[in-house]
Amino acid sequence: MAGVSSRTAHRVVVLMGGPSAEREVSLSSGRECVSALQVAGYEVIAIDAAADLSARLAETRPDVVFNALHGRWGEDGCVQGLLEWLRLPYTHSGVLASALAMDKTRAKAAFAVAGLPVAAGRLAGKAEVMARHVLPPPYVVKPNAEGSSVGVYIVPEGANAPPRLAAEMPEVVMVEAYAPGRELTVSVLGDRALGVTEIVTTGWYDYAAKYTPGGSQHILPAVLPDDITDACREYALRAHRALGCRGLSRSDFRWDAGKHLAGLVILETNTQPGMTPTSLSPEQARHAGIDFPALCRWIVEDASCDR
Repeated sequence: MAGVSSRTAHRVVVLMGGPSAEREVSLSSGRECVSALQVAGYEVIAIDAAADLSARLAETRPDVVFNALHGRWGEDGCVQGLLEWLRLPYTHSGVLASALAMDKTRAKAAFAVAGLPVAAGRLAGKAEVMARHVLPPPYVVKPNAEGSSVGVYIVPEGANAPPRLAAEMPEVVMVEAYAPGRELTVSVLGDRALGVTEIVTTGWYDYAAKYTPGGSQHILPAVLPDDITDACREYALRAHRALGCRGLSRSDFRWDAGKHLAGLVILETNTQPGMTPTSLSPEQARHAGIDFPALCRWIVEDASCDR
């Protein structure tokens, strides 16, 4: 189905909040998108996604649903499936791409088939991970299906004991070789890779560093060799296409400068990048000459079913 033109999209529902671990981030993203879409001239209705979502959508009868949900249920194909069933045009990626990207193991398999460099790793039971080193340190333990660096454990080189995982961690987790180096990210808008940002923090780029003002420094454009900049942009596009993403996505990388191109590793692709005041994708769009209302308008006009 073709995208929705600005002439036919008047009423836009912004889905936000929801029940995931990233609820507060989604509320922040949603508020920013509501304001921007109002500036862009749309009638905008904000819906905090809950169990009555299908009834709320039937009541409001939107022309387009702008998906500003993050994390499980909103970003993993579940809401996308509901919107397909209701035949409501919606933004960002469809059912399959959303589910693939959220499942880190399957996303890495798709990246590997596309020839993209990934860190070695595997799924392991929570009890096994706490009983022994599943991989030689340094390595990372994280949920296989969460975003925003939720529940990430870094086991440093020389660690004597395996990590003690929190009770809320899932029973099966991903264990992945630690990728050293600089933190880089690239947003893709449609078929266009935007700039490369380097993220500088005093520690790990965790949830607090992402969403606390001043928690991280964004260097845009990243100061890199030209071939590394080109590779980041190319890899982000290839990842977007390998997963079947639509609209806006953002891929994250680590780059070990000592190994040059061999040191560039893709970590994951986010199909619902944050739209908060500290988020990377709006910043990259702005650097490319696309202000936030124009970015949100583009996303709305790209909306469709059958994504």
